[in-house]
Amino acid sequence: MIPAEDRKELLLVARRSIEAALRSEPYSLQIPDSGPLAEARGAFVTLTRGGVLRGCIGRVTANEPLLRVVSEMAIASAREDYRFSPVRKEELSQIHIEISALTPPRTIQDASEIQVGRHGLIIRKGSSSGLLLPQVASERHWDVPRFLEETCRKAGLPADAWREGATIELFEAEVWGEEE
Repeated sequence: MIPAEDRKELLLVARRSIEAALRSEPYSLQIPDSGPLAEARGAFVTLTRGGVLRGCIGRVTANEPLLRVVSEMAIASAREDYRFSPVRKEELSQIHIEISALTPPRTIQDASEIQVGRHGLIIRKGSSSGLLLPQVASERHWDVPRFLEETCRKAGLPADAWREGATIELFEAEVWGEEE
């Protein structure tokens, strides 16, 4: 578990990283020598505005400190999510930041291992892959089959591809956001 003070620090770093990027200025990180912020860990940063998705980018795994991954993914979510126009300076005060710090993914053999609300999914088949964070299935009240189908769709695969030779991986995430 990531302590509350480190969660606050990660949210602050995410916001300051975006602010600096919007000003085209560098943002200097002070990576601690040890502790949760120094651990190599994957993370996603989700941006919403008025409860509507505005950007979400992350890394499933990382060999960099969590603090750096969050900083980089915050900037990428604000500027590089191809589904949205880049975040503008004037809207930043309305942007809500949520961070998902991930455990390493593990391959499963049976869908019965999946727990909606606890696990996120990655489905891979051929050159296609799709990922959905744990909170997506919970927020949309999906059951396990629907979660698998939607992850297949995200990968650009037929909804039932998970039944036909696809690799299914799951992971867990610690998820927290700014106070609204």
